[in-house]
Amino acid sequence: MKIYKGLAGVVVSETQISSIVDNQLLFAGYNIDELVTKGVSFEEVVYLLWHLKMPMEEEFQIFTTQLKENCELSDTIITCLKIQTRQNLHPMSVLRSTISLLGVFDPKAEEIDSETIYEQSLSLQAKIPTIIAAYSRLRVGLDPISPRMDISFSANFLYMLTGEEASPMMVAAMNESLVLHADHDLNASTFTARVCASTLSDIYSCITAAIGSLKGPLHGGANERVFDMLVEIENGELSVAEYLDQKLDRREKVMGFGHRVYKTEDPRKKHLKALAKKLATITGKEQWYILSCEVEEYLKTTKGLIPNVDFYSATVYHCLGINRDLFTLIFAMSRVSGWLGHISEQKNEDCLIRPRSQYVGPKNQVYQPINNQVVVGGVDI
Repeated sequence: MKIYKGLAGVVVSETQISSIVDNQLLFAGYNIDELVTKGVSFEEVVYLLWHLKMPMEEEFQIFTTQLKENCELSDTIITCLKIQTRQNLHPMSVLRSTISLLGVFDPKAEEIDSETIYEQSLSLQAKIPTIIAAYSRLRVGLDPISPRMDISFSANFLYMLTGEEASPMMVAAMNESLVLHADHDLNASTFTARVCASTLSDIYSCITAAIGSLKGPLHGGANERVFDMLVEIENGELSVAEYLDQKLDRREKVMGFGHRVYKTEDPRKKHLKALAKKLATITGKEQWYILSCEVEEYLKTTKGLIPNVDFYSATVYHCLGINRDLFTLIFAMSRVSGWLGHISEQKNEDCLIRPRSQYVGPKNQVYQPINNQVVVGGVDI
């Protein structure tokens, strides 16, 4: 058997949801550049990923109303979030556990008909921002803020996080970031969700599995590690070049750089870089943007490494006032839209994902009962 480490270059399914063609990212045929430059709302993108078409005005109104009607969390879930505010518990673990709990309390959790799955998708997409904002407040002793029905998805999240209406600029930045992270071909977390869905498991199990995959520092968790690196450089005594050279000499990964698919440039990077510059200027945090540019230039010039979506998103989230350990949760808040579309598509495909592996261990072993083994010189014979 020919081995493709990490399934690199292996095509395992067909999809109509998103694709990477000639270094361009497409959502159901729409170029991500067009969606961003024309200011498409995240809600429209969610609809697109689920229905494979842009909504008409009436469809959009119905869809956004359905999302808003599903935002609230029960008192039971709020209580469970309070229990999870202990120290040293990563927020992604909280999100993973809370999504699983939503399944525990859903009387239709085991039903797999398309109508129920759609209702559950609406509920999950709507509740994740509320979960993140509520947990963020609860862990510092503040009460959760109820979602509003009169503002957009992005505006609502920022409102629930701070208790104040964000400026139009901040809302637009949050919306653009969510659009850019919504889906990305068959990435690790999406593949995880599809593997789980291929077994015909429930939707809560699929999303819980995807969150577990996204948590890892080689996937969504990279944006958190990027900001850790920037802080280390900013607060340390080494120059950018010295810091990076030492890191690479130790054979440590520089988070936010390199990509399995893109070899020239991640098409999302330019939008996030521009967004980071704009936000850094407005918020007076220019040093983080300048530092990010220095890191990018040095690694590109000396090592030929290119930034991926995680690199500048760290600065964007920081300028939006989001705590570093919530960065990956924001990624999940967006990417769940793609996961949910892929889960439905995989269930319709009705094909169990079951690859093979090549065995390389010992062969022709002979079993000896434990009672018959004799130890000679410290060696079992």
